[in-house]
Amino acid sequence: MIKTCQLDLEKELVRLLDWLGGFGKDSEGGTTRFLYSPEWTEAQQGLENLMKEEGFRVQYDEVGNLFGRLEGTTYQNETVLTGSHVDTVKNGGSYDGQLGIVAGFLALKYLKETYGQPLRNLEVVSMAEEEGSRFPYTFWGSKNITGTAKRSEVENITDINGISFVEAMKEAGFGFRDESREIRKDVRAFIELHAEQGGVLEIEQTPIGIVQYIVGQRRFTIEVSGEANHAGTTPMGYRKDAMIAASRMITAINDIAVKYGDPLVATVGKVEVKPNIVNVVPGKVIFTIDCRHTHNNELVKATEEIQETIKKIAEQTGVNLDIDLWMDAVPVPMDERLVKMFQGQCEKNDLSYKLMHSGAGHDAQIMAELAPTAMLFVPSHKGISHSPIEFTEPKDLAEGVKALIGVLFELGYKEEL
Repeated sequence: MIKTCQLDLEKELVRLLDWLGGFGKDSEGGTTRFLYSPEWTEAQQGLENLMKEEGFRVQYDEVGNLFGRLEGTTYQNETVLTGSHVDTVKNGGSYDGQLGIVAGFLALKYLKETYGQPLRNLEVVSMAEEEGSRFPYTFWGSKNITGTAKRSEVENITDINGISFVEAMKEAGFGFRDESREIRKDVRAFIELHAEQGGVLEIEQTPIGIVQYIVGQRRFTIEVSGEANHAGTTPMGYRKDAMIAASRMITAINDIAVKYGDPLVATVGKVEVKPNIVNVVPGKVIFTIDCRHTHNNELVKATEEIQETIKKIAEQTGVNLDIDLWMDAVPVPMDERLVKMFQGQCEKNDLSYKLMHSGAGHDAQIMAELAPTAMLFVPSHKGISHSPIEFTEPKDLAEGVKALIGVLFELGYKEEL
């Protein structure tokens, strides 16, 4: 049994989350901590000092990922890694990303104080970036750990103020990873604890979600081209109204998603109408489709049906159609053995849990390319995330950390990995 003091753990979690959220606290009551900003640098340095105070071996990699390690006594070439990303969205909250870092730190601190040094390395990581909030690039931290980030992808991009990625990185004291160097071979497992960013766990009054899949995503931009014309002098039967065609397509997309049922979701989140004038028949509509599922064959099947359906609607309404599939990310399963270990720990410690999938992307999906990976959720109040009012009850935070402690003990302190 995990013998943490519940109230002390709750208080320490809240204290550290508030402390870390203070780096980049903005005038709107949230936290804005963009990659390589002064606030980002201060947060990483604050975490560096915190880890050093606990006796962790601390180091940065070339791009600014921060690692704090409890050295293993026996299997020093094997590392169990936990953590999340330190960057935030604009005016974000105190849970997304930084919860995984704080949870990992407290788990390692508890294990060291209770059991001493582990047999194999236990390491917490504060990843440089995941959100894509400052530059048009996501997962910079985890992609550098796994070796999938390429210099060519970022060396010519800038932020909204025209500051180049390279300039910002150098100003913060970091540089590019040596792409000729081999990636880490010591990581035997990666675990990320995260707020759910949805309302399922709170609705079902379950403190822990054990993730089985991170969904795949297919995203499209659809361009519907009709004929702009006078709204008063063009009879209904002679129109090529792009808005009418797009509206029928959007309704059909929703109907297809409802027909497939959970866990498929399809969203039309952005619509542009041209010329967007009250007395002109719309000549062009551009809209997006975001479709997600836990199994790739179902995701492909659904999106193919969507494409065929909107093509038929285009023919029926006499408009032209252009379909651009610009994102095609396959679902990522979590490691079955780690999932079972989390189930076992929850059952052993009387922690209520739910097996579920993640509808959002996370560093865990990138890290799964490197090592067996697991992801744990705690509830988000009202499902709110990326907001100053995102919140998780302290007792639920503590339950998540208890489960994390249990699995890290299994992986770090026992002969069999």
